[in-house]
Amino acid sequence: MGSLPQNRPPNLATDPRCYLGLCLVLIALLVQTHWVTFPGPRSEPGPAVLRLHQHQAAQLEKQLQKCNVLQQPPVVALPPAATRTNPRWTATAGQNQTIILRNATLFDGERTIDHAVDITLHHGVITHVVPTQPTQDMAAQQGAAVFQLNGRFVTPGLVDMHSHHLDVTDDLNEIHPDSGPLTPFVRALDSLKTYDETTTMFASGGVTASLILPGSANIMGGEAVMVKNRLNSGENAEQVVEDLLLERGIPPAQRHRYMKMACGENPKSVYGHTRMGNAFVFRKQMTEAQKLLQSQDSWCLQAAAAQETGDTDAIAQLLSNGGLPEDFALEPSVAMLRGQVGINIHCYEPEDMEAMIRHSEEFGFRIQAFHHALEAWRVPEMLKASGQNITIAIFSHFAHYKHEAYDASLYAGKILSEHGVSVAYKSDASSEFLNAKYLLAQAAEGHSFGLPENEALQSVTSIPATSLGMNDRIGYARPGFDADLVIWDSHPLSNGATPLQVYIDGQPTLEDKLGTVASNHVPVSPPMRPNVPRDQKAGMCSHLWPEEGKLLITGITKSFISASDADLPTVDDLEMVLDSGRITCMGAAGHCAAASVNAVPIQLENGHLYPGLTAVSVGGLGLVDIATDPSTGDGGDAIAPDNVASEALVYAKYGLRLQGKDLVRAQMGGITKVVTVPLAPIERSVFMRGVSTVFEASGQGTILDGRIIKDDVALHVVLGQEGNSPLTASVSSTIGLLRRILNENQGLNSLYGHVANGFLPLVAHVKSHHDMLQLVQVKRDYPSVNMVLFGAFEAALVAEQLAKANISLIYTAVQPNPQAWEAKDVPVGPPLTASPIQALVDAGVKFGIAQVGLGDSNIHNLVIDAGFARKVAGLSELDAVNLVSKNIEEILGLDVKPNETGGINRGRDFVLYEGNPLEWGARVVFTVDGAHEKVVECWPDEN
Repeated sequence: MGSLPQNRPPNLATDPRCYLGLCLVLIALLVQTHWVTFPGPRSEPGPAVLRLHQHQAAQLEKQLQKCNVLQQPPVVALPPAATRTNPRWTATAGQNQTIILRNATLFDGERTIDHAVDITLHHGVITHVVPTQPTQDMAAQQGAAVFQLNGRFVTPGLVDMHSHHLDVTDDLNEIHPDSGPLTPFVRALDSLKTYDETTTMFASGGVTASLILPGSANIMGGEAVMVKNRLNSGENAEQVVEDLLLERGIPPAQRHRYMKMACGENPKSVYGHTRMGNAFVFRKQMTEAQKLLQSQDSWCLQAAAAQETGDTDAIAQLLSNGGLPEDFALEPSVAMLRGQVGINIHCYEPEDMEAMIRHSEEFGFRIQAFHHALEAWRVPEMLKASGQNITIAIFSHFAHYKHEAYDASLYAGKILSEHGVSVAYKSDASSEFLNAKYLLAQAAEGHSFGLPENEALQSVTSIPATSLGMNDRIGYARPGFDADLVIWDSHPLSNGATPLQVYIDGQPTLEDKLGTVASNHVPVSPPMRPNVPRDQKAGMCSHLWPEEGKLLITGITKSFISASDADLPTVDDLEMVLDSGRITCMGAAGHCAAASVNAVPIQLENGHLYPGLTAVSVGGLGLVDIATDPSTGDGGDAIAPDNVASEALVYAKYGLRLQGKDLVRAQMGGITKVVTVPLAPIERSVFMRGVSTVFEASGQGTILDGRIIKDDVALHVVLGQEGNSPLTASVSSTIGLLRRILNENQGLNSLYGHVANGFLPLVAHVKSHHDMLQLVQVKRDYPSVNMVLFGAFEAALVAEQLAKANISLIYTAVQPNPQAWEAKDVPVGPPLTASPIQALVDAGVKFGIAQVGLGDSNIHNLVIDAGFARKVAGLSELDAVNLVSKNIEEILGLDVKPNETGGINRGRDFVLYEGNPLEWGARVVFTVDGAHEKVVECWPDEN
């Protein structure tokens, strides 16, 4: 055979070499794919071989079932059918009597329905929401419990998407050298305590469902879990964790999963990485997870093919190395990449949010929400551009306590909502000033600062439910949804709105108070704060600043300023003339015609005239801008340890720096005087806190221009765990030292002598009623001491003894939260108990109110707190106003003496509001410094 031409392709049909080669290739392919088999020995396989093949097949099937779980799509919420069942319902413990709520004003999770409705609850589900028919015969509903609401407001149960209750032993952050900053593998589920009675307290505020999260110390902190806030709700009414879970009754593999992450300062401060290092550590984790995901998908494809073809060799090979690639520590991260875990990130600043969005795009996971996110209002369009529909879960006012929180805004909810970004308010539920029971008050404040009513109510119902993928069960009051409902005693956005009844899975959780519902109740929506255009504000203020200006102000509906305290308050359509900081005329409309010649008119709609308010700050107002950063104020541990020598005492007057965003908020709230206490050391207990001072909150002067009203106000000492320093290691040693100081300084002309002789108040910061009784005994033994208790959480338990001993209070438990052991017995207030304030009033204790917190970012709401106290304790408006003005001044001896030549206000500070400041929606129009007879604030607001 001759050789083939070099450039000519072989003929596959005639060339024998090609035929042989093609046959070999085909044979190899057939063998590999099992399309053909070669004959072998004709004997059948033995039993051992068959058993091996069967075992491998079973093992492969089990592994492929894991593949199915890995690759199942994320759970998607679909509109529920009205006939759906509640998986938490059981025949023995669930709702078995049908409940009908008649004639309700209903916010259904989206809007307030414009007509009265009847709502039917059956077996833990809302089955009907229908218009109320006045002539409807309810007798047809045999066996149903029917409640006539007469127009009372009903909302879905509130949803708190950031809580840490059910963790009473500090199992919050997994911080251990073996794990480092990446702990996605731990679960909040494994830390829940089924006896945490704050659960019941939170439910009494209308919070029916909460997301329980691990802490925020780690970049990846672990998995969160949703709960219903009803203890012992299972079939046997036992303390069982499973019975708390919102998804009880659903197979674990089908439940929602949530990952808690954190960026910024928290993991940076705990582990020492920079933000760059944190990003690297996280991206490395997700790269490993990505590799595992790809290995799993590849293995699953090969395993499916081997099972389909019956390739025993391939099956054996796939199973030989342990089967499906798995890594327990990486599993949650892989599930994130598969979209099976919702991502909730503690993140404050825009650049950190942007970085996390960048990471999510790099690795393909979706962010459900940024939590805290106090600076998100600066970048709403950036958040929208991510396309991830990220919810911003924020506080309404809690801010300024660290650098990341310093650029917060009270208008954040309004700004974000206007840009189409979903806003949810949440509690944190972790301290006495972040009480989940009052979650709805945050929505009310958001509404006050411009968030529309529907969006404000959505922010604590349907928006968090939707963000968490639970909007097929909770967050709405519609047929097919869980029967989690709240009946309110007033409009839910009004100050002090309190549940009359809270249903969880159709079961009432409060004592029945629906029988006392008044007829024809019409809930009134509270107003927003007036939005004053810049040109209007400039025009009005230009008439206020001149020292020789004269104004005629009309439309005042209530005044707590008059020539005599005996005729307060004055209620009518009032007018007044303000001439150079003095009220020269006040009376009914037209009364001041003669005095108003050449006056500039200012017309109000609902003006309220108040005395200037006095705040007592233990958060460093006037001493520090950022509570956790001493470098922004007076410095570090200003109080010397283990030293009570009089020459070592710390005086707040020496550290004043009249600046900061909290001070701006004080001016927004009508506060004209601030009593500030020396800063407490960071993370160190101290007995001798030092000497407080009082200064003017408003005005442009410095401490050299008369801003300090009184240099030395009171001596402050601390009892209890926060006062157990090395010098006073116990309460008993603290009481002993206090007695020795008083005994040794009686009659002396020194600061301690002034305290012992009653010239300077002794303010004891205390929580426990046991410690208060010790102080009552000290007062009995040293009757000249002017003793005042600050904080005084459990004072209601010893109110009569305090009144008899003539001990006054600066009370801070207006909305009590028994967070600390020393405050565990405080009555938590309506609807579970009577208000502790009521006990103080009934016993005749003299008291004013103050706030505690990490900083003073809530200081503008001091008068709102007074309004809350008024409602829960049945106080008059004047009594409520006195709680934040006259009472504080008298208790601390601030000597605000009237100036009889200073017009009707007699030289005292006063504040004019548009709106009732005891309710949400009021705003300061102007503030007058009575001592200097000049206007010092005009429409004060955040910049």
